[in-house]
Parts: sequence; C-alpha cells; structure tokens
Amino acid sequence: MTASDPIVTMIVPGRDVAAFAPAALDSLRAQTESRWRAVLVDDGSIDETGRVFARAAREDPRFSVLTHEASRGLGAARNAALELVDTPLVGFLDGDDELTPHALERLTGTLAETGSDLVAGAYVRTRFDGERYAPGRVQPWVAAATAPERHATSIHAHPAASANIVAWSKISRTALWADLRFPENVAYEDQVVAQQLYTRATAFDVIPDVVVHWRLRADGTSITQGRTRLPVLRDYLAALRGGIRVLQDAGATAAVTARLELILAMDLPPLIDIARTHPDPEYAEAVERFVAELRALPEFADASPDPALAAALAW
Repeated sequence: MTASDPIVTMIVPGRDVAAFAPAALDSLRAQTESRWRAVLVDDGSIDETGRVFARAAREDPRFSVLTHEASRGLGAARNAALELVDTPLVGFLDGDDELTPHALERLTGTLAETGSDLVAGAYVRTRFDGERYAPGRVQPWVAAATAPERHATSIHAHPAASANIVAWSKISRTALWADLRFPENVAYEDQVVAQQLYTRATAFDVIPDVVVHWRLRADGTSITQGRTRLPVLRDYLAALRGGIRVLQDAGATAAVTARLELILAMDLPPLIDIARTHPDPEYAEAVERFVAELRALPEFADASPDPALAAALAW
C-alpha cells in the first residue's frame, strides 16, 4: 500500500435522490482527506439518480457505481456495496446527506492514532427553512454519545455511546464487517447494527466533531417521518427491541439502561401521541405491547421515567 492509496471506502446508497445527490457527492470531493473511494448504489431509482452517479464516476475515478434495476432497500444496497470494499476502513453516507469538510480527516486520523476498531462522530439535522437546508444544533443525546472525546473506550465504560445508532456517523475497520451485514427489507436497519459494532469492537473512539449533516426532507419522505404508518412502526419497534437485545447479550447493563432512558424520553412520547388518535387500533396495540415489554425489563426501574412520561405510559 502506497501513501496515496485509498484508506477508506464510503458506501453511498440512494433511491430517487437526484435533487440531493450532487451535494452529497460534492461533500466527498471537498474532503480534506482525499484518500477515499466511494461505491455509489443506485437502488432502483426512477428519477435522475443513476445519471448523477454515472456522471460522477466518469469525472472522478474514485467513484464507482453499482446499480439495482429494482429497489432492494437500504440494507440490501449497503450490503451489496460491502462486498466490494477492499480498503482497510469503511464508512457510509446516505445519498441525501452531506459530510462536513474535515469529517474523513478527523475520523480516519483518530483511528490511525488509537488503533481502535471504530470511531463515531456527532451529527446534526438539516431542515428546509424556506430558502435552503440549514443545519441545526447537536442534540443532547448525540452530544452525550460523542463528547467529550474518548479514545479506546468500550460500551461498558461509555454506555451513552449507544444513543448514536445511525450508520453514517462512523468509520470502522473493514475486518469488523467480516460476518456482519444490515437487516434487509426493513426500515431502521442501522439501529441493531450500530449496537453490534459497539459490542463487537475491541475498542472504539468517539469525537465531538459534527461529521454529517443529516437531511430531513421538506417533502416528508425521510424514513423517520413515516412513523404514523403501521408497517414503519413495526420496523421501528423491532429495531429498538433488537438493539436492546444486542446490549443485553453483551452484558452491557448500563448501556441497556441508557437506551431505555432515551427511548422513554424521546421515542415513546410521540408514538403514544400518535396512538391516541390513530384510526387503526393495531397501532395502539403495538405501542402498548412495546411499553409492557419495556416495563418487564430488569433495567426499567433504573431508567426512572419522569412523572409526565410515567403518566403517559399508563394510558
């Protein structure tokens, strides 16, 4: 390996993201660390996404394109690209998001310094303000997961890291993916995988730098904006259950408690609000079953929901 060889492969899946993909690809081109390659996965797009990706590959040999004629979903798109990775490190960027300019330099540089298996950075949402997508602030749970900077830590020593459950705020050693892949044909496919990365890593790092601008689409088509739909809710709850189970299996009791606290504070209240007025009774039943499961967990008593939420859980 020479000094100019790529050190990290970025996997960039997208379906019908032609409006946003140019900005995502520009954010890669703008990286202060230039030793990257990117696999662009056109997952059955019916808009101009495929042409945007193909043009990028023609203009810059660091880009290559993998095309799915019909959509196979985000998990399958990432998994297909993982088979092509031949660099020591791998990361992910969704085709409608953007890296900050120093993201790869900070993430890969930290791993080079520490020798850890994984590094996770902070991220912010960007929302349309009527004229442009503007970045917001680092949310408290993201800050708790990534600040202050920690090197060569573990999920037992830093249980709050379990709140950072997205695929695209991290760079990991490719070897960590030898027998690890994303669930397919479901939404929220990265939540369980994130916990598996934390529990499988011999050591991981966290940095407080914002490395990704995560786009919340103005048209409401982002996955996280679809929780009123019963199939999406079921995938969402399955992901939450699966993440907790991974932490339990690893004996990471403090991390289970940390996840419960966040689920009780952030995930459940809006779901309960939706369930109260949802026209399909199965929605409320699914939420009720999930609440009962959380109450039955040994760690529930330590999670200490606040009085307002405790009252909501009793609905």
